[in-house]
Amino acid sequence: MDPFANPVCVALDTPDPARARALLTTLKAHVGMAKIGMELFYAHGPEGYREVAGAGVPIFLDLKLHDIPNTVAGGIASLMRLEPLPAIVNVHASGGKAMMEAAARAVGGAATRIIAVTLLTSLSQDDAAEIGFDTARSTAEHAAELALLAMASGLDGVVCSPDDVAGIRAACGSQFLTVIPGIRPEGSAAGDQKRIATPQSARAAGADILVIGRPITAAPDPIAAAWGIADSLGF
Repeated sequence: MDPFANPVCVALDTPDPARARALLTTLKAHVGMAKIGMELFYAHGPEGYREVAGAGVPIFLDLKLHDIPNTVAGGIASLMRLEPLPAIVNVHASGGKAMMEAAARAVGGAATRIIAVTLLTSLSQDDAAEIGFDTARSTAEHAAELALLAMASGLDGVVCSPDDVAGIRAACGSQFLTVIPGIRPEGSAAGDQKRIATPQSARAAGADILVIGRPITAAPDPIAAAWGIADSLGF
């Protein structure tokens, strides 16, 4: 399955691999990828990962590695021993160029794409200022700068908010992968996300992959929810 044929990536944010596998099995006809995050991987490790990945859907392994270069390189090397290999893994761009370069080298010749988180979609302009980002510049400007650093470090793309996609696409070009959380169909609750967009507006801005969790997984009918989103995008 081409992981980019359908841009919908369902976020399986549960610590229960059996539940995640069952949900993904029912949704696989309507999504192009699934995200496994810290909640499941920290609870069950490679065994839990294999159970979910066994559903046959490409996996975005969202662990956001962020440490000194040697430690991150070792972590990525360990992830490259998973079977099947994840389609995408990620690090934090704020770890710096040396860390990202070490992560890229650790992927080696594997087909796995490695991307960097710019600014979390749960951070507003005020939140970014609170943790030390330049108050004279917007979150979109900071995100574009981090994306350029990630590209210079040999990474394949970034995770960014819907607000940042257009600027990153302009700065980094059409081949640089953009993975977008904070996607909320019309009428969906924002939850803990602060910078959000509809699937249609994110795609129009240049998003490649849309990470969508609760609007699908917490819907009364997850299959109908996933189908509706994919259909609205022409997939």
